Amino acid sequence: MDKEIKVLIVDDHEIFRFGLRRIIDRIKNVKVIGEAANGNDFLEQLAKLDIDVVLLDIEMPLLNGIEAARIARSIKPNIKIAALTMFNQDEYIQSMLDAGVQGFIMKNVTKDDLSNAIMNLYAGKTYFSEEIWDFFSKKIVQKENPAPTNIRFTKRQREILHLICEGLDNADISNRLFISERTVIGHKSNLLAKTNCKNTASLISYALKNKLVELDK
Repeated sequence: MDKEIKVLIVDDHEIFRFGLRRIIDRIKNVKVIGEAANGNDFLEQLAKLDIDVVLLDIEMPLLNGIEAARIARSIKPNIKIAALTMFNQDEYIQSMLDAGVQGFIMKNVTKDDLSNAIMNLYAGKTYFSEEIWDFFSKKIVQKENPAPTNIRFTKRQREILHLICEGLDNADISNRLFISERTVIGHKSNLLAKTNCKNTASLISYALKNKLVELDK
């Protein structure tokens, strides 16, 4: 990769930002171009800097990560955001997904996992730390998507479902399967209707719980 990926760290703990920055400094072709201590500071820097990936804390003073992510996505829809989370923050995961984040990274992340997360986000894919998959498989689906036993999927729907779970967007799926984006959108709409899922996050969790796909974590 020739292009340097520009990362902004948003967290209200200075020591944590320092540690995360030191890890990122060891990742090839990735550079931290700024830090922010709260959501308001983040939005100010968003207007000034050319940012590729944002690593965003959830609980912060003045403006929390949920509202900051929602505002940031409305200003720059293509910005890639991953939430920085801890083991006891499951209740925020759905809210962050609804706000438009594309990934979740545990705060005890290793260099290799952080590198993988940043590369996936930059490429337009999703990334979820292994611990977050428990939330998908146990909580979202149990509340929203009781699995009917009579659902039948076509071969093409299963292909698209698997690619959605891999984190590919409509354009990527279109290129992979040599079909139009409009066709992909149509299949995705049918999948949501068949499974009674409200959004892509619910669809992914439905697929995992019902073992329709198996993904590398």
